[in-house]
Amino acid sequence: MTLVEHNPALLPPGVAAPSGAPATAPVPNGPAFADVLRTQPGQPVRFSSHALQRAERRGIDLSPATLGRLNDGVDRAAAKGARASVVFVDQTAFVVAVPNRTVITAVDREHMKQQVFTNIDSAVIA
Repeated sequence: MTLVEHNPALLPPGVAAPSGAPATAPVPNGPAFADVLRTQPGQPVRFSSHALQRAERRGIDLSPATLGRLNDGVDRAAAKGARASVVFVDQTAFVVAVPNRTVITAVDREHMKQQVFTNIDSAVIA
């Protein structure tokens, strides 16, 4: 009869592996998955080069207060599972790829009149 190897991960808590069973696998180093998830919200949004050009050309306010509200809006969208969102901050609409926290484009009120937002799954008023 051959020796059956037992996977220690499949044994109920408190039950010791049979004698002769291999030692448990080493615990991987690095942050816990829960810690990684907790650090995602609050990371500052990044701007694509297109979004930076639009903001500069249109004179869109990117003050710390505006960016703080934008970050808060992206955090709220991420908490609801959004993937692509329009975040409205005062008179500006920011189209954001939520998973990688990147602003794709920015539209001020004057240019919003004829604007159509496509491939968006959520909108946030921040």
